[in-house]
Amino acid sequence: MATPGAGPVANGTDGTDFLHRQKVASHYQLSVVNKSRLKFSIYLHYVLFAIMLVKLAEDILDRLDIFILELEELYIPKPALWEWIWSASIISTYTGLKAIRRSNVTDIKIYIGMILLFAVAPVLYALGYYLMDVWTYMDTRDITQIDESEVWQGYPVGLIWYSFLILASQVHIFQLLFAFKLVRFWSVRRKKE
Repeated sequence: MATPGAGPVANGTDGTDFLHRQKVASHYQLSVVNKSRLKFSIYLHYVLFAIMLVKLAEDILDRLDIFILELEELYIPKPALWEWIWSASIISTYTGLKAIRRSNVTDIKIYIGMILLFAVAPVLYALGYYLMDVWTYMDTRDITQIDESEVWQGYPVGLIWYSFLILASQVHIFQLLFAFKLVRFWSVRRKKE
């Protein structure tokens, strides 16, 4: 922004004649901001998926009859159903990115539904499933009170998962927040047209 009197000004003006110019409607500006924020949260979803894929790698390779001794020696717990369902949520990111590219209200609503079904629901289930193990460990710091199948490398599996689940819940909350805002902005645009 120019400082008054700091440079040449067109003849017959004092430099304040910009008020007549058109402005971009606020819902377009907010749409652009929320599109970039949603894209960033989708990329964070990809990072979380990569972490989940590392955890699922041993089971996937086992199903393909590929034996890697180093992975077998880690004794990684078998994946639960919620982990597979959450992993399927990566498909929703394609719908979200397509909706962002086209500014399509229908696609973003489908994306919201997919995130709720395949991402938020498994995360909430897992938070509830591991709650007692985490609570017991945080209260007593005694690993013997937790079922042996729910312990890995001397730590409760629930405690390890809670670090992932808290990050995932934040990412999904932001995804939903930005997607709902985009629905609102795009609906305003559609009404004005």
